[in-house]
Amino acid sequence: MSKNDIVMYVMGGTLFLLVALIIAYVIINKVMNKGERKYIKQLRQGTKASSFSFEIMYQKLYMIYLKVPGIKRYLVKLRRRLEIINIQDEYQTRRQASSILTKALVVIIPLTLVIILMARTNFLILSILLIFEIFMIETIMDGMVSKVDNKLLKQQIEFFSEIRHAYHEYNMVEEAIYQVSQNDELEVSRQGERIYEILISDDPEEELEKYYDIAPNSYLKEFAGISYLTREFGDRKTESGASLYLKNLNNITEEMQIEILKRDKLDYVFQSLSVIAILPILFIETLKNWSLSNFSFTSSFYNGKLGFIVQIAIVALTFICYLLIRKVKDTTSNNNVKNTQNPWQEKLYRIPPIKKFVNLFLPKKGTKEYKKLTDLLKDAASKDKIEWIYVTKLVLTILVFVLSIFLMYRIHLVSIDYVYTSPTADYDLISMSEKQEKEAMELTNQDNIFLDMFKGKTNTTKKDIELKVKYSTYYREATEEEIATAVDRIYTKLQTINSEYLQWFEVLFAMVFATARLHGANLDALFPKNVKTT
Repeated sequence: MSKNDIVMYVMGGTLFLLVALIIAYVIINKVMNKGERKYIKQLRQGTKASSFSFEIMYQKLYMIYLKVPGIKRYLVKLRRRLEIINIQDEYQTRRQASSILTKALVVIIPLTLVIILMARTNFLILSILLIFEIFMIETIMDGMVSKVDNKLLKQQIEFFSEIRHAYHEYNMVEEAIYQVSQNDELEVSRQGERIYEILISDDPEEELEKYYDIAPNSYLKEFAGISYLTREFGDRKTESGASLYLKNLNNITEEMQIEILKRDKLDYVFQSLSVIAILPILFIETLKNWSLSNFSFTSSFYNGKLGFIVQIAIVALTFICYLLIRKVKDTTSNNNVKNTQNPWQEKLYRIPPIKKFVNLFLPKKGTKEYKKLTDLLKDAASKDKIEWIYVTKLVLTILVFVLSIFLMYRIHLVSIDYVYTSPTADYDLISMSEKQEKEAMELTNQDNIFLDMFKGKTNTTKKDIELKVKYSTYYREATEEEIATAVDRIYTKLQTINSEYLQWFEVLFAMVFATARLHGANLDALFPKNVKTT
């Protein structure tokens, strides 16, 4: 037997043993885990949902939303607000956050498709409407969170009523709160359990201060405060012999009832006002197309500078009205969901070039302006830094500046494009037939050839245009009067085009220096000394 045969036999035997070991491992594993799997199966029989469950669906959607970059931002923002209400209840927080975000997407996605369908021909209006939807989804989510907050407020009335009866029975604040909090699994019960833990803690005063920062509303803060004072210093009697603690509890309950009535009235008044406010811009492009198809003379308005400005003004006015309605309608008691540890302003400010640029606008320490701003932050109890405020201001300024430049540039392009594309005719456009419109467009195309020759040349005279027109193929057989009419018409159009370009550059430079002056920039640091900046 050769060496090669021996090696082959050894390799075959080794392979056979390996396969035998794998088979034996699988068989033994099945035998060993059979009893354990049976036990797990028995445990799952009582907990596994037998049919479709929204609870399970929302938990799965929560995990999906966390993986989507754009949606994750809204989910985290929702979570910050809901976890204040659902103290230490991760399951409830995830379910509510996923539920609210899903309902918002169910409204926004079909609305996005409708907007794209209606405004697909106007890219600018389409872009503005899609950006506007970002604010809409915020409003929808805020409204749903407000419902959760209102629900908690209504639960507090019943909760305080039960506290009143329990206090009569036990005559101990912490015991009354504990007993009532154990009766059910409502959102307010979790707040009661938290307040009970504060009262029996080693340092209740410090824990109470922490609770003030995360309490869902001011009424729970007041309740926690009077409960701590009563437990610490004892209850007192009023002149009529009633309990001071219970009297304060009644006062808080009355304030909550007034607040609930106010919120219900606001919800009723603004029930459909937000939807009505955005209707004008949803159908602005549809109305434009209808008007152009039925009244041809309106093309001079819609395709010109004035029509474009009016459309932008309607969008801006609608946007402002929408924000004002949202601000007035907002009744949420706790909006303390900002990231005050490492916000986006701080991340931007850490970048050396941006930090150097922002420092040009910051008031120096010891100045009157710096002291005034510091005092305002203290009075507002804001945790923001001065650097963060100026980063926000500058970012908003740059965004508004870029948007304004883009809009101004677009307005000038619309005006120039109208000169190049509008039918050229001396008769009334209202009664223009299809044949007359075709002849008018041919004349416009002829004028465009000469406009392209002299576009940008501000020193062009009528004599220069006349020389080109006279020896062109279009006017070889034309009379002197027809040539003069064409020259005047082309010269007027050329003046409009050249003036639009000049206005664009004037507006651009004016906006640059006006923005810098408005925010108090150190222009000497931005520009050389030999450059005049006034």
